[in-house]
Amino acid sequence: MLEEKENIQFQLTEELIEQVERFVEEQNDKALQTLLNEFHYADIAEILDELNLEQAVYVIKLLDSETTSDILIELDEDIREKVLKNLSVKEIAGEIDELDTDDAADIILELPEERQQAVISEIEDESHKAEITELLAYDEDSAGGHMAKELVKVYETWTVAGCLRRIRGQAQDVKRVHSVYVVDKEEKLIGRLSLKDLIVAKSEQKIADIYISNVDFVNVEEDVEEVAKIMAKYDLEAIPVVDKNEKLLGRITIDDIVDVIKEEADKDYQLAAGIIQDVEAGDSILELTRARLPWLFLGLVGGVGAFLIMEGFHGAFNQYAVLFFFTPLIAAMAGNVGVQSSAIIVQGLANNDVKGSINSRLLKEMLLAALNGVILAIFLFLFVWAYTGAFDKALAISISLVAVIIIAGLIGTFVPLFLDKRGIDPAIATGPFITTSNDILGILLYFWIAKMILGI
Repeated sequence: MLEEKENIQFQLTEELIEQVERFVEEQNDKALQTLLNEFHYADIAEILDELNLEQAVYVIKLLDSETTSDILIELDEDIREKVLKNLSVKEIAGEIDELDTDDAADIILELPEERQQAVISEIEDESHKAEITELLAYDEDSAGGHMAKELVKVYETWTVAGCLRRIRGQAQDVKRVHSVYVVDKEEKLIGRLSLKDLIVAKSEQKIADIYISNVDFVNVEEDVEEVAKIMAKYDLEAIPVVDKNEKLLGRITIDDIVDVIKEEADKDYQLAAGIIQDVEAGDSILELTRARLPWLFLGLVGGVGAFLIMEGFHGAFNQYAVLFFFTPLIAAMAGNVGVQSSAIIVQGLANNDVKGSINSRLLKEMLLAALNGVILAIFLFLFVWAYTGAFDKALAISISLVAVIIIAGLIGTFVPLFLDKRGIDPAIATGPFITTSNDILGILLYFWIAKMILGI
């Protein structure tokens, strides 16, 4: 009977980091290797992220390339960039020799241009070198820029016995065999092969007799975000990539798509927060300032606009000072409703869940906003009436709230739909752009309605 192994969850602790640092300082290579061999390469990458650059480079040079190549992929981008600067061209080429072509191309693209060709020239495997060079020619936001050349393919003319022999040879270069693809003599993708059907088939049978012609694929020029949507929709672990003639070029695996989804989510989150470029907490003050300042300036302009609007209604303040005290509430409700509406639309656009025309979406949002607005306005009306004892003031403020919520909801719905139609990332619409515009419009609408009802 096999003994059950205890599944130990990796935990990065201060004690572990101190132990690694001590072994590096003492140059106790044997103890360091023994310690790190207990961990997955992703765990080792997490450890290296906590070391200083000199220590991280020491560990990278100590371990074998088969391990460190995987570690490099998992390292934080900033740390990896610094580590690569401290490795020679030949050392980097040695790491790349152990990587799949898609990961190897990603590493090379992170190098300065003057080092890229030098590293490529040092790659010993000529076939590997040629495949990496091919991938570097594709746009990094396309399917070609994310595909790997490693895959298992068979020809329709092969027999089952011959196919099994050749698959064994191909599979040695593929870490995970998600699918076996079938091509014709012109290398065109014509189907996929079920391993079960292959195993139970007779040795003399042709692949043409047992392959499945129904196979999902993407064009090499397809935007990688569209590839992600296709793989998510059909629950695919891998998808083949073809050229315009449907010639099989490579495959994209789910781990690469998860990275794409994460990067897109991070970008959208930062856009929604009013950050116009990809930055991290560890970036320099200048980089963070450049990313944040434009939308902060927009907020400042919006605040000045709100001041000018309020200054134009100073007469209303003189007669009905209570209107001033409800201005922040109206502005906040306008901003909140706009962000809610835009967030739902942006999420729907990302998931391809937004159906129907723009007019139908606007009508639905108007009805939803009206319902929410009336419910909130009733509560606000009762509060203002009870607090001030003035029916007309309570009515003016409450009606203004309903109108502001409806308009904010319509703007929050229309803007992302409009941006998406124009090919602009609609995530912009969930940030300060919507908040600021709705604040200004909400205040303007609030005072205009209050002025009409109160006869100011």
